[in-house]
Amino acid sequence: MSVSVLLLRGINVGGRRSLPMAELRAILEGLGAEDVATYIQSGNAVFRGEVSAEAIADGIEAAKGFRPQALVMSRERLEKVMAANPFGKEGEADGKSVHAWFFDAAPKALEDETLALATKTERVEVTDTAAYLHAPDGIGRSKLAATLEKALGVPATARNWRTVMAIAKLVQERR
Repeated sequence: MSVSVLLLRGINVGGRRSLPMAELRAILEGLGAEDVATYIQSGNAVFRGEVSAEAIADGIEAAKGFRPQALVMSRERLEKVMAANPFGKEGEADGKSVHAWFFDAAPKALEDETLALATKTERVEVTDTAAYLHAPDGIGRSKLAATLEKALGVPATARNWRTVMAIAKLVQERR
């Protein structure tokens, strides 16, 4: 049975769109997912089985009354995104300084005015499946990070590299 990764966007933020991970696990199991594990409260899950992002969003909407953006990817796709990270060394040294934006459609190329938002220490790379930002001074005040999804022109959800590595560990445990 295949292993899949679920990334939800916009849940458990500021007390809104609350979705406890125990409820997310129950929703996924109700949709046929097996061996479900979650990581932190931001909507990261790993499971065995084939459950679509649409079915998950439908299930959450039916149970909770809101519909989050859901992205489901294969173990192989996660591994590809991780291998393509041009800032992997930096991410291993400081997992909070590197972020990956995941998306399902081809992004637009970043325009010069977007790239000009980067500070002297920030670096960004975009591939067909992810965008990577190394922000050693943090992304909380990063103008580039704040505008990256809009600049990419596709719905995206970001995770810091520490979270990506933790998700990868959950995937490895299910191989």
